[in-house]
Amino acid sequence: MEVPWLLVAHGSVTALVVMSFLCGQWPIFEGTFIQSINHFLTFGAYHYLLRLVQAVCGNGARDLVLGVEQYCCDRPNPLLQIFYVAIIGVTYFMIVQTSFEYIPGYYVSGWHRYLSVVAVAVGALLFVLTSFSDPGTVTADNVSQYVSAYAYDNIIFVEKECSTCKITRPARAKHCRICDKCVARFDHHCGWMNNCIGEKNTRYFVAFLVWHFLICVYGAVVLGFILAGELKERKVIYILTAYYGIDNSFWGLFPHVAQWLLAVHNTQILLSVFLAILALLLGGFCAYHAHLCLTNTTTNESFKWQDYIMWMKKENEEKANAAALKASISSANSDAQKAPPSKWRAFFVRSRRLAGEPVVKDNIYNRGMIRNLCEVIVPLSERKSFSRRKSD
Repeated sequence: MEVPWLLVAHGSVTALVVMSFLCGQWPIFEGTFIQSINHFLTFGAYHYLLRLVQAVCGNGARDLVLGVEQYCCDRPNPLLQIFYVAIIGVTYFMIVQTSFEYIPGYYVSGWHRYLSVVAVAVGALLFVLTSFSDPGTVTADNVSQYVSAYAYDNIIFVEKECSTCKITRPARAKHCRICDKCVARFDHHCGWMNNCIGEKNTRYFVAFLVWHFLICVYGAVVLGFILAGELKERKVIYILTAYYGIDNSFWGLFPHVAQWLLAVHNTQILLSVFLAILALLLGGFCAYHAHLCLTNTTTNESFKWQDYIMWMKKENEEKANAAALKASISSANSDAQKAPPSKWRAFFVRSRRLAGEPVVKDNIYNRGMIRNLCEVIVPLSERKSFSRRKSD
């Protein structure tokens, strides 16, 4: 009976750490222990590690750690690509070694053996396409075509020169400091792909996320059906109720069934839990990038819009404060005998004034969900109109 509670505790701690790492900087968690855990994971732990290395091994070891950090975080490197291949390879190998002997089973047919190979092969193909395809590099030869393809909105994108490439930076483009090149419709640099995600490979990246989400769901469901089939074929429920007198209810049977599964099929349970956690994480990323695609926005642009909206709100608040101060001074000078207005009334008047001037996100690239999705599937640089402008 202790093993299930240990598994629940381990899963809860893992979920807390993952949620803190991914969501700890959200405004809703500001000032909470989740934000503290996020700060420790992203900054504090590394800072204390550097101090420990310096204290124990000296400045030379500290410089070595900093050099490794620069290689891993500031330069193109295949470390995460190798890690991805290892995760996929080891997970699939464990599934083949431990679970294929139960296929076909009571609820699982034999064709899942071959479908799993196809699923992993398609995922590997999408990984290769995303990692090694051109994200849409802007060069001196095609910069004029990209400038004409993407208009400047003069809000978050204005016409200026890239200080590194010494060419005009097209709208929606950004110079990646890791790859050291300008990328059209820049989304972000993905360490897992060791490549930028831009105009030409966003479709492969989104397909990669969606496909791996489906693979994880598929794997977790099939493993669940394998376990259910084992319970059915071995008549575990019948034995527990008929021979051991266990109450035939969920809460009565659950501890004993869980104990039997952990004792006999612990590998399948761990694999299914692992795939379910990955599915939850990938599902969140899929939903986020699907929203970006349908609104014709990139990750880089979403951060730019956040900064712009925050800046405009501060500007509006400062203007409102200045106007309120000017109005109060003029009112005091013109009508000194009148009783001063209520502070609560002044507060609500100011709040209504601020609410009456909302900051609107004017995304000129959003042309409707269908056209936005078509732009991701068939980038502007691969259309005939773009080629015609290039030849001109």
